[in-house]
Amino acid sequence: MKSAYEIAMSRLESAAPTVVLSEQQKERIAEIEAKCKADIAAKELLLQGEIAKASSPEDIAQIRRQLADEIRRFEEKRDNEKQRVRSEG
Repeated sequence: MKSAYEIAMSRLESAAPTVVLSEQQKERIAEIEAKCKADIAAKELLLQGEIAKASSPEDIAQIRRQLADEIRRFEEKRDNEKQRVRSEG
C-alpha cells in the first residue's frame, strides 16, 4: 500500500513530468544565472552610489524603487531565457 506522500508524488509526476536536462542545457542555465547575478550586482553598485549622493528621502526612495524594478526585469529575463533553454531539449 502506498503512503500519502507516494500517492501525491505519483499524481504530481503524471501532471507535470520531470524534465531531464542535458549537460549542455545545464551549463547554459548556469551561464544565464551567473549573468543575471552579475547584472544585478552591477546595477546595485551603481545605484548604491546614487543613493549615497541623494539629498532627500524622496530621491532615495525613488532610486530604491528603480533598483527593485531593475532587479525584477533582470529576473524576468533570466526566467524567460531559462525556460527557452529547457524547452529546446
